Amino acid sequence: MKQLILIVEDEHDIVKMLEYNLQKEGYRTASVSNGSQAVEAATRDHPDLILLDLMLPGMDGFEVCKELRRHSKTAAIPIIMLTAKSQEADKIVGLELGADDYVTKPFSLRELLARIKAVLRRSKRQGQLPEVMRISDLEVDFSKIQVSVKNKAVELTSKEFELLKALIKANGRVLSREHLLDVVWGVDHAVEIQTRTVDVHVTTLRKKLRSAADHIVTVKNYGYRFDHEG
Repeated sequence: MKQLILIVEDEHDIVKMLEYNLQKEGYRTASVSNGSQAVEAATRDHPDLILLDLMLPGMDGFEVCKELRRHSKTAAIPIIMLTAKSQEADKIVGLELGADDYVTKPFSLRELLARIKAVLRRSKRQGQLPEVMRISDLEVDFSKIQVSVKNKAVELTSKEFELLKALIKANGRVLSREHLLDVVWGVDHAVEIQTRTVDVHVTTLRKKLRSAADHIVTVKNYGYRFDHEG
């Protein structure tokens, strides 16, 4: 089946142009014009990728991105932010909230199509973890459920291992505490006291990982991401 791209954009002419060119490239498209519709459509249709404008009526693109990353059903959907905002601060906020890429208007259609293909390729790879992954001093054997740092075994609880696995699998994307609770503990719509469980486990996990602890990065007021380069 053709891949589905959800266009979240309130400018009619841009929507029509994107629909025409994406369909010409072999994609299926769906479009909505505001943030609440975007969250509803993403949850219902689970598109392969979302083109998300920032300047939307009501809920803006940043809030849409945060909401999508908060829940397990939509957390892994790739998002490319598409906006007239070109300031570096906006790009940083968008990427920290979990966007996979950021394209500013006016944009080159060829460049946008190339970025869409690249993000979709990365997304496909993220779903398939190798049996063994080595990241600097850290080695994780997913098949044997074993972790070592500088060739020394690290004893993790099942929850700590699943937490580490979820962060690595996100491939640099920021994961909210609510999403981690849902994925690792099976708890959705968590209350404040429950989200502290994630913080406590991250603190313990960092202590156990010793020199590899810096790979787990805190994103203030939101959650955590795994730095594969750190």
